[in-house]
Amino acid sequence: MNYETTVRADHGSALDVDNADFAEGEAPSRTKRNVLIVVGIIIALAVAIGLWFFNQNGEAGTAAMADREEQAPAITVVSPGASTIEGTITATGTLAARRELPVGIAGEGGRVVSVPVDAGDWVSAGQVLAVIDRSVQTQQAASAAANIEVARADAQLAQSNLDRALQLVERGFISKADIDRLTATRDAAAARVKVAQAQLSELRARNARLNVVAPASGLVLERNVEPGQVVSAGSGPLFRIARGGEMELMAEVSENELAQLSPGVPATIVPAGTDKEFTGQIWQLSPTINAQSRQGTARIALPYAPELRPGGFASARINSGTIVAPMLPESAIMSDEEGSFVFVVDGENKVQRRAVKTGIVTLNGIAITEGLTGDEQVVLQAGGFLTEGETISPVKAEE
Repeated sequence: MNYETTVRADHGSALDVDNADFAEGEAPSRTKRNVLIVVGIIIALAVAIGLWFFNQNGEAGTAAMADREEQAPAITVVSPGASTIEGTITATGTLAARRELPVGIAGEGGRVVSVPVDAGDWVSAGQVLAVIDRSVQTQQAASAAANIEVARADAQLAQSNLDRALQLVERGFISKADIDRLTATRDAAAARVKVAQAQLSELRARNARLNVVAPASGLVLERNVEPGQVVSAGSGPLFRIARGGEMELMAEVSENELAQLSPGVPATIVPAGTDKEFTGQIWQLSPTINAQSRQGTARIALPYAPELRPGGFASARINSGTIVAPMLPESAIMSDEEGSFVFVVDGENKVQRRAVKTGIVTLNGIAITEGLTGDEQVVLQAGGFLTEGETISPVKAEE
């Protein structure tokens, strides 16, 4: 069977026209979607690239920071805390006799015959230190003693004459005036005896003063006379004696430190040239301050010891009370024109300058009276090589 299909031309043309209109409307939509897709892909790629670079930079920054931390210098730090500190004032001075007795000629002097003592000897009160020639004075004393005998003889004769006259006056052979004259003669003779005795005593006292004697017990520090030397009252001290052997250190301290001291405060003395320590105490404080040096003197009494030589140099550690404060070694404290300061490590391991005020100096360090609480991390050493704000790697000091 044959079928014939007849297609009308007008119907086909209409279909083609409709299909063409549909194709023309769909093309712009597809183009727009394609553009959006491409833009989205580009944005996604840009975000991905940005994230990749961000991650790379973050890792690089972290690595750089780690490198910087690894390169930060390792610095020893310490947390001083707060403790009770025995106040100590360090001073220096000269040793001397606490009570020095200069001994010289008390009389008219003369030629020295002998000197039985020497420097370094111990003497007692009244002991003869030097003997002066008294040959002339001895003869003078003998003459004075003879004059006493002459005066006594004259006095006895005058008394006898008076006694006889008194027996004769009753018989009328002697007048009352004669009795008065004989009585006066007797009294004058008795007075001359007393004068002669006084002269002898004076000569003996003068002769006794020819000997140079110790005024008190003590240690002979100096001997400035030799046998054969002629001495007089103008010769100056022949001996110097430390009474009782007592010594002292005349310690020089600042006026601020002097205000912290009082008599009775103990002190430890170390003479130059020895490590031996001696214990003494302040017995007198200088009432004045030297206008040039701004220092005063603390006189520290010491018992006798061979190592304590007057004129020698010594150092003293004087107790000046106690305080509660942080204490740092000297290496941690620096100073410049603005004053004393330390470097404190903050939470970011950066050093920061902190002004401080120092106080008592001890053998274990220096007290910080202002500027620190004691809980900070303070650079212990090498502060002079750091700058404020510098990052460090703090290392805790071994206790």
